[in-house]
Amino acid sequence: MAIPAYICKFLDSQGVSYQLCTHSRAYTAQGIAQAQHLSGKRLAKVVMVIVDDSKLVMAVVPASCHVNLDRLGRLLDTSWIRLATEEEFKDVFPECELGAMPPLGNIYNLEVWMDESLRGYPTIAFNAGTHAETIQMSLADFERLVQPKAASFSALLH
Repeated sequence: MAIPAYICKFLDSQGVSYQLCTHSRAYTAQGIAQAQHLSGKRLAKVVMVIVDDSKLVMAVVPASCHVNLDRLGRLLDTSWIRLATEEEFKDVFPECELGAMPPLGNIYNLEVWMDESLRGYPTIAFNAGTHAETIQMSLADFERLVQPKAASFSALLH
């Protein structure tokens, strides 16, 4: 499967400079980071959560971390938060391979939260809609395009 055309079209329409990188198929964020020879701190992964029993929210954290649901729930001012199942979000990203959606939540009308630890690097890399391609761009462009809410809500994987 190739990168969905609308992703490149969106980035191009916004005048964003980005690099499309191909790697061997990988199905975990840590595997992608290894295939791309990137630190897990520089690769952004998408974690979909459900808030208030029905609202999908996109959480973006470094590949080397997981979402602290208690912390994110407090930021979202909700006591009802959980990880979404693939079944619950697969139709939101129809042109993307399951689990390979990019953190461009604004394209999908989703609220996006970004862990502020991703601000530790000038560039960001993330899935490009497939398990064999990533996009790299400046963090400044990513934040300008997506306008995520930034806060600290991740914890290192064990």
